[in-house]
Amino acid sequence: MIRIIKRYESRKLYDTEESRYVALEDIAKWVRGGQEVKVIDNASSADVTAQILTQIILDEGKRGTSFLPSELLHDLVRAGEKAVATSVERVQGKVDRLVQASMDRLAPVRQAREEMGHLRERLSELEQTLTSLEDETVKVAPKAASSASTARKPAARKSTARKPAARKPAARKPVAKKATATDSGSAN
Repeated sequence: MIRIIKRYESRKLYDTEESRYVALEDIAKWVRGGQEVKVIDNASSADVTAQILTQIILDEGKRGTSFLPSELLHDLVRAGEKAVATSVERVQGKVDRLVQASMDRLAPVRQAREEMGHLRERLSELEQTLTSLEDETVKVAPKAASSASTARKPAARKSTARKPAARKPAARKPVAKKATATDSGSAN
């Protein structure tokens, strides 16, 4: 999201996001932190972002805190307005190379890059192995499917099982009745 800053006739800068006046140092800090800013002249509604960013670079150069190399500043002066407008990519490339060269000086970063290179190689090998395994699976799958279809067709069998013989109910034996006290009393 772009942070909108209004520049008033008094040259004061007003941050619309935080509703407060800010200094060039604040804007420089935001830009270094990755925030994109847009500075609008309040009276004319003109975009004056380039002027403000140039002023930030100028002020840092006066204080001796500028991080821009002289080579890049020479190129900007030589190029002029027209070249800056058309060669932003070239300037960005030089800044990227400068950052890259600075980072390459750091041993841990260099080591991490080497490890990343090895990991990329291993990942490529793994992808090739997986691709070859997939190809083999595709080749084997039709063979397995055709052998499975023949294995699924069982041979027709005749039933040789005999039907069980019908059982005859067993003859019941008569059950003798036991004499009880009630039976003997009714007999008397």
